[in-house]
Amino acid sequence: MSIALRTLDDGAWISVNDSRQVSVSDVWTLTTGTFCDCTPAYVLLEAFVDVDVDGSTVVAHAVGQCLECGTRDSIEALPVGRIVNDDFRPYDPEGVQWLVEPDGERT
Repeated sequence: MSIALRTLDDGAWISVNDSRQVSVSDVWTLTTGTFCDCTPAYVLLEAFVDVDVDGSTVVAHAVGQCLECGTRDSIEALPVGRIVNDDFRPYDPEGVQWLVEPDGERT
């Protein structure tokens, strides 16, 4: 069985099988990574740019802003849920969602 993923409403939602599942209205916790220097960074997403699947993990490409320092940047491959037995299981936005070790200084 295939899963249909797409963004809706100018990037405000991720749709899974024609059902709105993930919204940009939540604050996502991003751990040590390259988004900004805050640890952790509490990021309010502004828009989903794209959505994809990496194995069984649903990942979003998004734009957001850190609530603490104000950094506005893009986020590549933010895990927003997973596919289990052909069903979508969303991740909790308040949980630690993104762990990317920096491989150099921010540009």
